[in-house]
Amino acid sequence: MQVYILLSLGFLAAWVVYSRWTDSWRQRGKFPPGPPRLPIIGNVLQLGRNPHKSLADLAKHYGPLMSLQLGTQFVGVVSSPEMAREVLQRQGLVFCMPFSAEAVCVLGHEHMSMGLLSTNSNQWRKLRRISKEQLFSPPALQASQHLRRERLIKLADHVSRCCGQGRAMNVGEATFTTMSNLMFGTLFSIEVTGFDPADSGPKKELREHVNKLMRVAGAPNVADFFPILAPFDPQGLRRKLTYHLRCLMDLIQTLIDERLQARAALPYHKKNDSLETLLDLVEGQEYDFTTEEIKHMFVDLIIAGSDTSAATTEWAMVELLLHPDKLEKLKAELKSVLGEQSIVDESDISRLPYLQATVKEVLRCHPAAPLLAPHAAEVETHINGYVIPKNAKMFINVWAISRDRSIWKNPESFEPERFLDNGIDFGGHHFELIPFGSGRKVCPGMPLASRMLHCMVATLCHNFDWKLEQGTESKQLQRQDVFGLVLQKKSPLWAIPIKL
Repeated sequence: MQVYILLSLGFLAAWVVYSRWTDSWRQRGKFPPGPPRLPIIGNVLQLGRNPHKSLADLAKHYGPLMSLQLGTQFVGVVSSPEMAREVLQRQGLVFCMPFSAEAVCVLGHEHMSMGLLSTNSNQWRKLRRISKEQLFSPPALQASQHLRRERLIKLADHVSRCCGQGRAMNVGEATFTTMSNLMFGTLFSIEVTGFDPADSGPKKELREHVNKLMRVAGAPNVADFFPILAPFDPQGLRRKLTYHLRCLMDLIQTLIDERLQARAALPYHKKNDSLETLLDLVEGQEYDFTTEEIKHMFVDLIIAGSDTSAATTEWAMVELLLHPDKLEKLKAELKSVLGEQSIVDESDISRLPYLQATVKEVLRCHPAAPLLAPHAAEVETHINGYVIPKNAKMFINVWAISRDRSIWKNPESFEPERFLDNGIDFGGHHFELIPFGSGRKVCPGMPLASRMLHCMVATLCHNFDWKLEQGTESKQLQRQDVFGLVLQKKSPLWAIPIKL
């Protein structure tokens, strides 16, 4: 009973503080328009289970820049390319602070993760520089190209085995396995998971931990709306995230310790992977880098690199199976350019315009992060004549932008042809299509993700025909998604590969 009384008093106190704060702000300036707000909770209930869709519907009435009250928090929502450019590019220095969800501020990760640091901080600049110069530079990606090719060959072999056995394949599971092994191969020169469903132990647990981290971190948390409740962790999200994050960190720490022991022994033959590169930096003087920072950096890379690319590839196969005419166009282009070559080389991508258009259209229809990473204003500012107060949280609804009928013709249709001649790409310069963000907060791993997306889609389509396991009656259910940090399919894609 005492707990409920304390929570009730907490809600009341939070509402009083927020009411006085908003009253003072309304006297000083004009907020962006927004829907009516309920006492205490504000617009929380209007988010629903799919905030990207709910906010897109609200934007149709209140415009491309609107404001919400989520508990005690002021939130701005951007739903147009021009407003996105204003936040991410023109006022990038103002919106430099991340919105660190309460549940992810555990185990010191909020002080070490590039995604949770202010872009004005020295720590963020250092991590960004290391990522750009040491991990994702063209020479670094070129040096690791053989690793990606090996994983693509294993993916094709797995699909071939499914063909031989006449059984359906879980496409999302196969692409996650491919991306996980690519990430661990690139980082540690090892594989941690296999295609066999019977895999257990660390192999099976890895997928569980990554999936849970993405789901928990992306779940609406009442403690984010009412920070006064944070110590109580009312939904248990911080406890769950701490468990899964610690398990992943322990795995990474074990691999780092094993490498340090190997480096101390003689003779030692250096490995061509990211851990070796970063341990050399730790021993050097240029970056003032530590093994603890390596651990947290690798957590971010494994989570973002494995799940986002795997989910996007799965969405690509969904759309191509739902649109056989598009799949045939893609297969014809691959056949014309690659001939009997079974695995696409990364150097071939530039000669495959329909493949590039297909990947762009998938990223438009199914952006991996539909609201991008939230930003927060370091100081008060103005956008389009409206006041944006200090510490305001800003969401960029790229899902809404990708379905704006004033920008895209037939936005609900899957039409790769729209990208064949318009010059739009997803590098962060065209704000109609920014699935990887833009400006200072653009995803540092975009060059690697782009290569793998094109190559995985090409590998799956060039060597095989496909049909849905349950036939045409299940097609309308295939596009249902589940909101989280990564936009996942509601149910896995099971498809039967047929050898050409």
